Amino acid sequence: MQEHVSDPVAGTLVDNRYAVISRLARGGMSTVYLAVDQRLDREVALKVLHPHLAADENFLGRLGREAKAAARLSHPHVVGVLDQGNDGNTAYLVMEYIKGHTLRDVLRDRGALPPRLALALIDPVVEGLGAAHAAGFIHRDVKPENVLIADDGRIKIGDFGLARAVTSSTSTGALIGTVAYISPELVLGKPADARSDVYSVGIMLYELLTGRQPFEGEVPIQVAYQHVNGTVGPPSELVPRLAGEVDELVQWCTANDPENRPVDGNALLQELRHIRTNLTDAEPGPAAAGSSGGRVPAPDRSPGPRQQSNDADATLQAGLPARGVPGSAGPRCTGGTNCVRGPPPGARTFSARRRRCRHRLVSPPPRLGKRAQRKADRESERQRAVAAATPVRTLRGGNPRRRGLVWVLILILAALLATGAGWFFGMGPGAAAAVPAVANKTVAQAQQPA
Repeated sequence: MQEHVSDPVAGTLVDNRYAVISRLARGGMSTVYLAVDQRLDREVALKVLHPHLAADENFLGRLGREAKAAARLSHPHVVGVLDQGNDGNTAYLVMEYIKGHTLRDVLRDRGALPPRLALALIDPVVEGLGAAHAAGFIHRDVKPENVLIADDGRIKIGDFGLARAVTSSTSTGALIGTVAYISPELVLGKPADARSDVYSVGIMLYELLTGRQPFEGEVPIQVAYQHVNGTVGPPSELVPRLAGEVDELVQWCTANDPENRPVDGNALLQELRHIRTNLTDAEPGPAAAGSSGGRVPAPDRSPGPRQQSNDADATLQAGLPARGVPGSAGPRCTGGTNCVRGPPPGARTFSARRRRCRHRLVSPPPRLGKRAQRKADRESERQRAVAAATPVRTLRGGNPRRRGLVWVLILILAALLATGAGWFFGMGPGAAAAVPAVANKTVAQAQQPA
C-alpha cells in the first residue's frame, strides 16, 4: 500500500533515469519509493539507502557485488534485482515493483490465521528460499515485511543481497532491524547459513498461527537474549487442538542448535507440503482458539471469481486474491517411517521422518491405453513365469559339521606350510649364507678357512 507523505526524494529524478513518484515504505536500512524507469517505461521499486550507509565506501562496494549476484537469481517467488548505482550522495537499488501489500499487512488486518492458510502463505516463501539456498544465497533478513503479496496473488520474498552487505558492514544495524526473527547464531556473531533462514521462517510461521511473536521484550537486547537462551513453545499453547505435526514443524525450524533444523529451504518445503496435504478442513483456526477475537476481517481484494479449492477460499478469507496456491510435493516414499518425505498416509511420526530417507521414491504409474495395457500385462506374466522357473536356493543344503571340519583341515594345512617355509628359509638349505671371495686363488688357498 502506498504511503503519500512529504519527502525530499519524491518528485525528483534519480541518476537521470528513475522518476520518483511517491514513498512506499521506510525501514531500518532504506526507504522504498515507487518510481518509473524512463528508459524502459516501467514501474520499479527504488530502494534508497539511508545516508549513514551511503557514506560508507566499503559498504557500497559490498552492496554492488551482492546486487550483481542477486540479479542472477531468477525465480517466480523471489523479487528480481534490476539495477544498482549511486547518484551523488544517493545510493540506490532498483527492484521489481510488486503492486499489492506485505505479509505484515495480513497479520495486522487478520491476526492469527487458520493452519491451512498459514502454510499456504509460507509455502512460496520457502520455495523461493530453497531456490536461493540451492544457488548459494542466504537471505539473513526473513520477516513479514519482506514477503510481498501482489494483487494477482503472487507471493515473493525480497531484499536478497542487501541484508548480507549490511551485516558485513555493521553487526548492530541488522540485529536491531530484525531482532524478532533473528537466529541465535547471528545474535552470537557466528556465520549464517541456510539454517538461519529456516529459523526465521519458523518464527514467522509461529506468528501466522498464533497472531503473536514467540519472544517479546521492552528492548531489542531482551528479545535477542531469548533467542539464544529460550525455546520456542508449540503454537498449540495458544491455539488449542492444533495438529501435532504443525507444532513439531515450528519447533523443528526454531531449534536453538542449527544441526537440529532442516538443512535448507528445500528440505523444509518437502515436510511442509506433506503436512499441508494431510491437514483437513476440520483443523482448528484462530476462531476456535479465540486468539483473534475482536479483529475485523480484511476486505476481499479478489479481482476475479472465487476458486473452488479450499486453499483459495482460505486465501479469500484473509483478504488475498483468489488464485491457486502451491500444491503438494512430488513423489513420496511408499514405505517405512524413517523417510523425511513421510510414511504412508495417516501415520503421525513426524520425528522419525526427520531422518534421512533410505527408501526408493516412486511416481504414480502412467495411465496406458487398452492395447498398451494388454502388452504390459503379458510382459508382467512372462517375467513372473521366468521368476517362478528360476531356482532361488540349491537343492543340497550341505552338512554344517562337514563344512566346519573342512575349514579346520584347511587351517592346519596352512599352518604346516607356514612352519615348513620358515624352517627352509631360516635354517634349512634355503637359508642365507656368506660366500667368501675366491677370485685369483688356487683350490688349496680357497679351501683354507678365512
